[in-house]
Formats: sequence, structure tokens, C-alpha cells
Amino acid sequence: MSSETFEIIELANGDVALRRSGHKEDPLVSIHFSDESLQFMRKHKVAIARAMLEAGIEAVHNLDDLEPGYLEEDEEAMPVNHTIH
Repeated sequence: MSSETFEIIELANGDVALRRSGHKEDPLVSIHFSDESLQFMRKHKVAIARAMLEAGIEAVHNLDDLEPGYLEEDEEAMPVNHTIH
């Protein structure tokens, strides 16, 4: 990824999104919080979304550190739902 600048925005529907700075195109990533989670987070929604986006960006940067063959082609193409406790 180049040294582009990105911005975190709040969409009209209340979701928080990441997009290229100055671009009006569809966001690269958007985060939707349930009403229940919004009650819990209160005014910290954007800060929490920012932490989630930063963790995702760091994970992408760390993909180069994975052992060859760590992700098989079938695993990359198949989305997996996980429950985190």
C-alpha cells in the first residue's frame, strides 16, 4: 500500500467508515454498531471504531510476516464467522 492519506468519517446512517482523504467514493471499510453496543459505548463510538480500524491495518501489514502457505487458497476465498468472547 502506498503512503496515501485516509480519513475516518461518520456516514449518514451512523456507521463509521474509512476512506481515502478527499475522495467521495464508497468507503474502503465501514463499521456498523448495534443499538445495544451504542448504548454501552455512548460518546466513544468513533474512538472505538478508530482502534478497530488501526488493528485491521496493523494486521494487513503483518500478513507479510506469515509463513508461506499459512493461508491456503480455499481459506482466503471462504469467509468465516467467528465468535469472540
